[in-house]
Amino acid sequence: MDRRVAIKNLALVLGGSIVLPSCLHETAKTIHLKHFNISQDQIDLVSLVAETIIPKTDTPGATDLGLQHFVLKMVDDCTPKDTQQSFLKGADQLESRSKKLFGKSFAQCGKQQRESMLNNIEQHPDAASKEESDFFKTVKGFTVFGYTYSKFFMTKELVYELVPGRYNGYFPVNKAKGGPKFG
Repeated sequence: MDRRVAIKNLALVLGGSIVLPSCLHETAKTIHLKHFNISQDQIDLVSLVAETIIPKTDTPGATDLGLQHFVLKMVDDCTPKDTQQSFLKGADQLESRSKKLFGKSFAQCGKQQRESMLNNIEQHPDAASKEESDFFKTVKGFTVFGYTYSKFFMTKELVYELVPGRYNGYFPVNKAKGGPKFG
């Protein structure tokens, strides 16, 4: 056997033995953002809350536009550390509220149950904890902000014409009544 082939095969076997264990494990349960860690369940919760706020109809919904990633990026980059921790606590409290009210997780609740729970938090913020109310306000604010600045909204929903706009040489000009008189 050629020595080069043997070394090449040995390198492949060693490389495979290093990579194989990471392929066999389940996906990571915790996502590491720049300033805090968030679980996959909490990401799914943010996604469902955003989708409840802007559902998919004949237009794309929040998850179609990836607004849950936008919300997390904004919370990670644009809020202080204590707000980030409050955000995570609020997510956990919303989940426990769902289990208390309906006996199931927020993800297992129907659309109307999710809507009623979020409407209750919005209309009666004193009935929810501060963290839970702040979590909902944060997700809602960043979801709406992200939607109104998304490529879809800016190109399909909001037809914007750059200034000065189209030139119309045939636009009728009437004499101004009561305006300044020249000549």
